[in-house]
Amino acid sequence: MKTSRRSFLGAGVAAVAAGSARVTAASGRADFRDIVRLPDHVTAYAEGKPPQRLTRVAERWRADDIEITTESKQRGKGAELSITISSPRSALTRVHLRWSGAMEDDLRFLGDHWERSYGDLEWRGYVGERIMPWYFLASRRDAIYGFGVKTGASAFCFWQADPRGYSLWLDVRNGGGGLELGERRLSAATVVALAGHPGATPFQTAQELCHALCDHPRLPKAPVLGSNDWYYLYGENMTAEGILRDADLLAEISPVKPVAPFMVIDMGWSKAPEGAGPWKGDNLLFPDMPRLAAEIKKRGARPGIWVRPLLSAETLPQAWRLPLNRPEGPYKAPLQVIDPSVPEALAHIQEGLREVVGWGFELVKHDFSTYDILGHWGHQMGADLTSPGWHFADRSKTTAEVILQFYRAIREAVGDATLIGCNTVGHLGAGLFEVQRIGDDVSGRDWNRTRRMGVNALAFRLPQHGAFFCADPDCVPITRDVPWKMTQQWLDLVVRTGTALFISPDPSSVTAEEKKALKAALAAASRAPANPQPLDWTETTAPKRWLLGGDVTNFEWFGEEGAYPLSR
Repeated sequence: MKTSRRSFLGAGVAAVAAGSARVTAASGRADFRDIVRLPDHVTAYAEGKPPQRLTRVAERWRADDIEITTESKQRGKGAELSITISSPRSALTRVHLRWSGAMEDDLRFLGDHWERSYGDLEWRGYVGERIMPWYFLASRRDAIYGFGVKTGASAFCFWQADPRGYSLWLDVRNGGGGLELGERRLSAATVVALAGHPGATPFQTAQELCHALCDHPRLPKAPVLGSNDWYYLYGENMTAEGILRDADLLAEISPVKPVAPFMVIDMGWSKAPEGAGPWKGDNLLFPDMPRLAAEIKKRGARPGIWVRPLLSAETLPQAWRLPLNRPEGPYKAPLQVIDPSVPEALAHIQEGLREVVGWGFELVKHDFSTYDILGHWGHQMGADLTSPGWHFADRSKTTAEVILQFYRAIREAVGDATLIGCNTVGHLGAGLFEVQRIGDDVSGRDWNRTRRMGVNALAFRLPQHGAFFCADPDCVPITRDVPWKMTQQWLDLVVRTGTALFISPDPSSVTAEEKKALKAALAAASRAPANPQPLDWTETTAPKRWLLGGDVTNFEWFGEEGAYPLSR
């Protein structure tokens, strides 16, 4: 008996799915692996209107002035579904696409995060309300499938899965308000789906999915390694002499060739509170920045610097500022957040960045922009992203488009300098940033935080490494407060995954044994490793069994006291 099943996944996916395909003949509903077919339902949400279920005509879905086009096409062995939106009068906020289908009981799911992860990535069974930003994997004993939206989307996108089907939500708001799209047609997102090859592990399928989601990653020309002062100074009591002392230590323990390390000056080099600009004049803790960069270079390192581009303590035109009435705005005068939708404000940020690079800095780490724009950290954003009731100056663009415009402006301003995004949206920065911080801060004071944030991020976001950007799992702090036994394991794992390696050693406490280990680690980090992967990542949030260099290595991430349940 024929059903209305319609597949756009291609021969490769169909072959994998054939053994367990489930189609309900009575309803004609397609099984979940055919997600790159047209959705079963599309609902639009707009300001001042109730949710509107759209009516399908071929590949178009309509209600009033709202039209959603869902166009499917083959691409290699997989398939894509492009989603285009028009809404000349309604102020759209969200679009919900729903695929109904028969679902296996034993599926487990892994999603991503909005920006950095927060020690909370994990495989889980059905949790219908769970938000899975950007992409997800569905796994069972005999098959693995991956679904996602391509990097550089014009909407913030998340997935949900429940026993009766899958949903894709597109947040097309402008800040905390509706989008005034006008006559423009918005290419909102492109959906990609694939099935793991026979015998592929969930990790290998995750890697394949990430490569399929990003057509043009921007990768560094050489391994990224170096030193950063944050995890023993935390931005306090910084001096030019101290930075050069760090550069001397880095020179002592670095290999002569083939890769020159970066010496990164982190937050604290400007006098304004919270790392705010401007980056000139009386606001500088070190008035001769070109000389400081030159002295770092004399020691054989490449100078790098941290900036917070959207927070300023200078007097700026009111039209350049994000609204001060946002509920999240904790800033007091003279601090203000720059509105990245204003072209003149972006040009002002670019001018400052060009000056920083002109001092001789070859790496720029830009930070805090997601929080400064949306007022929430990634773990607070959920399905809402930000609070309602505010918008950008330019209301014709989605929040995702405004952020992409901001990222592109930064990329243009720093030129050929290596760009690291921190507290940035990796799914939007892919193709623009060479390096992306994948997890929240580790710690030079509490090992449990490094385990929770660092190990989790590295295990669950390692598939993005080399596919979206070079992944930065954060630093390896070497301080008196963290047991060397634990630090040494973290150092070993970061090196052998081939991700960015930044150490943060306290020069006053680093021992001869630790110097020797750091020297070996920096030398090893300059060589490309074999394909690494966590082996027990479907079972724990802190994988201890890893395939590294062809060998299985076991780590012990918990000390005798275990994990502290309270923050310290």
